[in-house]
Amino acid sequence: MRLSTLAFALLSVSCITLAASPTKPFADRIYVGGDIITVNDSDLTAEALAIKNGRILAVGKESELMKLRDDKTKIVDLDGKTMIPGFIDGHGHVFTTGIQALSANLLSDPDGNVNSIASLQEELRTWVAKPENGNHGIILGFGYDDSQLKEQRHPTRQELDEVSKDLPVLIIHQSGHLATLNTKALELAGLTTESTDPDGGKIRRESDGKTPNGVLEETAFFGTLLPLFAKLNAKENEVIFKAGMELYASFGYTTAQEGRASTSAVKTMYNLAQEEKLPIDVAAYPDIQVAQEVISPPYYSSEYSNGFRVAGAKLNLDGSPQGKTAWLTEPYLVPPVGQEKGYKGYPSMSDEKAAEYIELAQRNGWQLLTHVNGDAAIDQLLNGIEASEKKHGVPDRGFIAIHAQTARKDQVEQFKRLGVFPSFFPMHTFYWGDWHMNSVLGKDRAENISPTGWARDLGMIYTSHHDSPVALPNSMRVYSATVNRVSRTGHVLGPQQRVSALDGLKSQTLWAATQYKEEKSKGSLEVGKLADLVILSDNPLTAKPEALADIKVLETIKEGLTIYSIDQQVALGSCISTKRCQEIATTAMISAGLLHHSH
Repeated sequence: MRLSTLAFALLSVSCITLAASPTKPFADRIYVGGDIITVNDSDLTAEALAIKNGRILAVGKESELMKLRDDKTKIVDLDGKTMIPGFIDGHGHVFTTGIQALSANLLSDPDGNVNSIASLQEELRTWVAKPENGNHGIILGFGYDDSQLKEQRHPTRQELDEVSKDLPVLIIHQSGHLATLNTKALELAGLTTESTDPDGGKIRRESDGKTPNGVLEETAFFGTLLPLFAKLNAKENEVIFKAGMELYASFGYTTAQEGRASTSAVKTMYNLAQEEKLPIDVAAYPDIQVAQEVISPPYYSSEYSNGFRVAGAKLNLDGSPQGKTAWLTEPYLVPPVGQEKGYKGYPSMSDEKAAEYIELAQRNGWQLLTHVNGDAAIDQLLNGIEASEKKHGVPDRGFIAIHAQTARKDQVEQFKRLGVFPSFFPMHTFYWGDWHMNSVLGKDRAENISPTGWARDLGMIYTSHHDSPVALPNSMRVYSATVNRVSRTGHVLGPQQRVSALDGLKSQTLWAATQYKEEKSKGSLEVGKLADLVILSDNPLTAKPEALADIKVLETIKEGLTIYSIDQQVALGSCISTKRCQEIATTAMISAGLLHHSH
């Protein structure tokens, strides 16, 4: 008999022995009648699961667990549905996701309807025509993607002027690394022919080489937008934060990440958690360049305080491959507008500065999440880690490589040698796989983006993420892309990098808990762990792989409490799905100066 089986048998015996005792641990709830996937290799499936006081009391045979019921125990029939552990966010931005909920939806199919510049313009006009949006002094859109537009380019400032010449129009690229502004917005941002490119960013120009064409890259974009959001106070941010948590919960996430938090956002999230328990756990990683003051107690902790903690720091070393700002060692297949053949993207900072931040994080014992999309940026990270580890030794999961999309095989091997934990972004194979092949990287490099297969060949574990709001925090879309790697046009992008359905599930549950160093309390359905559960419409381990993205999250349960039900179409602890709460959020943004009443 295997040890884990023996341990469960002993637990069952002890429960039976306690039958005559007043201290018998009767269950609050027992789930039966469906497939229960524990993600525990020793006992991968179970007939029943019992919970008590927000934790898992027992897992195993229905006949044994029914001995744990009394007249107060609720028996829940799964009715053939499937239960799995709650999804854990390998990397995303739960706070920024709330902002997306307030903007015009400029996403392409299957998440939106924008497939051309004309349809983008129409979506903006429709948004501003709504009563809750029409009285503001700005038109704000999120999620356009030049790779999915018929024109295969960014809109120009003049095309946004066709939506409005009087109001500023600002639309954020789906990557979150670029934006396009109309002429009015450029004027308000103070960007003219005399403006120079900031370090780590670019102001794209018209044919005269001087006049901004409306497209801003990286720090040129961040420097324009972030000061506006900094004006939001804690209560105003609170509404946006709740919107993000609700959307996460609707996709089965019981643990979320704010992967590049500002000081004000950390304080807002922490203060809200002191007032009321958050519906899901949120781990924040403040920007190491600008928010070091909150990477300290009471914010920074290995334990959650009412659902919130600062878990480490975030460093950004390059940009976006689909936006062609990621830093590569080999040129882009098709350079972006304004760049010569041989263009390879660019770094966010010098090697020396990157090494300083890496060493600072390790010296302070902070887990460091580092955004590295291009392989040149990955080299910069690995060189910095190697230098730091010569001083301080190899930390336990101290360094997380976020995205690592174009990681070469030798770099994956270095991840293993240096103890770097990769969090890959296989969703790119669906959303931008064709774009990577035909415009960004070319077929050979595109075949190996987010190389989960190489990691498994080396015996490594990893996480798979959505990077919301870059994509919706759609857990099953993440799952499908990790397993299938099928592009929008049906091309299998790198069959050698495909993984099994079980590995795909682990990358969003048990391995994700391991990334956070929370595997003792989360990530699998085992006795003593938190009752963080998800009920799905189908079993992902037995469903056809091509059907994974169509599996629905029916219910999300956090520590034994339902926080989302598809029948209710609303998550607890948030109200953004109602018109009234959209009005509250809009009013908050107006009062902070992010939106303005028209005059």
